[in-house]
Amino acid sequence: MFNNISPKYDLLNRLLSGGIDRYWRKRAIGKLKKSSPKLILDVATGTADLAIAAIKLNPEKIIGIDLSEQMVAIGREKVAKKGLANRIELQTGDSENLPFQNNYFDAVIVSFGVRNFENLEKGLSDIHRVLHAGGTLVVLEFSKPKGWFIGGLYQFYFKYILPLIGRMISKDQSAYTYLPQSVNAFPEGDKFVQILKNVGFTGAEFERLSFGICSVYTAKKAG
Repeated sequence: MFNNISPKYDLLNRLLSGGIDRYWRKRAIGKLKKSSPKLILDVATGTADLAIAAIKLNPEKIIGIDLSEQMVAIGREKVAKKGLANRIELQTGDSENLPFQNNYFDAVIVSFGVRNFENLEKGLSDIHRVLHAGGTLVVLEFSKPKGWFIGGLYQFYFKYILPLIGRMISKDQSAYTYLPQSVNAFPEGDKFVQILKNVGFTGAEFERLSFGICSVYTAKKAG
């Protein structure tokens, strides 16, 4: 599915979010500003938008990993055009079975990817494994607004408008129907924080963005 929509993925992200996805990524990356990580892993990197945004942290290296070969190929093109190929390395691989040694990364970042894990706790446990003690996890993920007005508009847009636009532009019949289904099924907010704690993270917390349409989660691996 992600291979199929990869040529239009960035365009649809800008269009369907009204461009606010850039702000969301900026807020997520800002959570790492104080810790100044030198080696960062971007899980489910897609076309590398978050990895590219994380360059503002001035790390020595960012490694992005994703199952979709076509998404990674587009990401590599973007990275090369920005002259960042020496600092951002993209590879294909399973986000739930990371090909890295224990205690390797200073930080792990994920944007709109954890809800796609086949086994959420397994994927988060493997992220915990590759983080070194004291390392930080930052997760950016869709959530559901709570107010009846904003929440109602959001559900209408997600169920009817978004899938229609997504199908028209991407030519994929399932991808943008899958999106609202996956968001509704995701254990957001306090439930996700509890899962982070269950797999060993400490200090897990979250901040709702844009009326709760999106949330950014942070957690630490105990030092």
